[in-house]
Amino acid sequence: MTYWQQEIETLSREKLEQLQIEKLRNTIQLAANSPFYKQVFTENHITADSIRSLDDLNKLPFTTKDDLRNNYPYGMAAIPLKECVRLHSSSGTTGNPTVVLHSWKDLDEWANQVARCMYMVGLRDTDVFQNTSGYGMFTGGLGFQYGAEKLGALTVPAAAGNTKRQIKFIKDFGTTCLHIIPSYATRLAEVMHEMGIDPQSDTQLRTICIGAEPHSEEQRKRIEQLLGVKAYNCFGMSEMNGPGVAFECTEQNGLHIWEDYVIVEIIDPETLLPVAEGEVGELVLTTINREAMPLIRYRTRDLTHLIPGECRCGRTHNRIARFQGRSDDMIILKGVNLFPMQVETILMQFKELGSNYLITLETIGNSDEMLIEVELSDLFTDDYGVLQRLTKEITRQLRDELLLTPKIKLVAKGSLPVQEGKAVRVKDLRKII
Repeated sequence: MTYWQQEIETLSREKLEQLQIEKLRNTIQLAANSPFYKQVFTENHITADSIRSLDDLNKLPFTTKDDLRNNYPYGMAAIPLKECVRLHSSSGTTGNPTVVLHSWKDLDEWANQVARCMYMVGLRDTDVFQNTSGYGMFTGGLGFQYGAEKLGALTVPAAAGNTKRQIKFIKDFGTTCLHIIPSYATRLAEVMHEMGIDPQSDTQLRTICIGAEPHSEEQRKRIEQLLGVKAYNCFGMSEMNGPGVAFECTEQNGLHIWEDYVIVEIIDPETLLPVAEGEVGELVLTTINREAMPLIRYRTRDLTHLIPGECRCGRTHNRIARFQGRSDDMIILKGVNLFPMQVETILMQFKELGSNYLITLETIGNSDEMLIEVELSDLFTDDYGVLQRLTKEITRQLRDELLLTPKIKLVAKGSLPVQEGKAVRVKDLRKII
């Protein structure tokens, strides 16, 4: 068995927890420099000396996405802004986005974290790594880019889209590994088939890293069969840096979550109390290896559970299971995180529209799509030309807000079902393929 950092990856549970306590105390001391945590710690009488064991985490309040939004843009910074060298931000224009700051040290540690993940699934400095994620504010592009460079692989920053160009790069550059979202991996295989290309005999692909959108074990196996590769599930979120928070090893039995970077808790989202080992709950993470913007007990809203027992790969860091949903109303579509409220905010700007709408998520072919049906108001006159222009403008504004293009269907007032009590705004009919 080979490791990127064997001493860290195979630490005993006792030594790993000792390391976490030491790093947590340092993190508390550093986080107290931020305007947000300075107030939180003062109100709750928290100091680094308050932390003597991991059980003392319960003394610390949770941090939420709203805390990041309410302290936009720099209220979470724990070091002077001149020592920060990059920020990443969530999409959306309807309210404050979430901003995450990084120092040079943070970026180097993040690259190491991703390199550790890639090495774990067999990638080496002899590989050619092609990244099909978008670059920019989205962390999937730059996160994998710097991780692959840290590993020493030859990198192809292809970015998203343009499938035929992606395939040309794969063939011409001898790409051995792709970072790709699951639905696009299936589409890539379809286009290869249409072009008469056999990925197993006509390319050197052997590994893909998939994530950023929900997918089942069956979908993973189908991707492996279509492309003739091993597909490894990865988990990341911008609040925790981005990709590299957790990753499958070659056993493909849960994602190792790097506990020298984060402390893991699984809580009941209603009672906020810890759940028993193996029981499904909400994933809560505390960063212990970040200096620009540490986060304490951050509620991810993702539902999962810890996998008991030791992994046959020899790594001792805990494993989390494939996510089973979320404890909030966030939608993940084609790797994009969005909320129904973003849709509603755009729709309500049009006086021609009523207040009733329905978002339907469905699988068409091998791609997940979004249909938004919205009722017209009494003010709308039945003019086909006006209807077309209105549909086009709504689509444009939603595309700019959501960073993907939904299908818009304008319907007569009273066409959509009316529920008693809380309105059902999202109908998820996606197939787990």
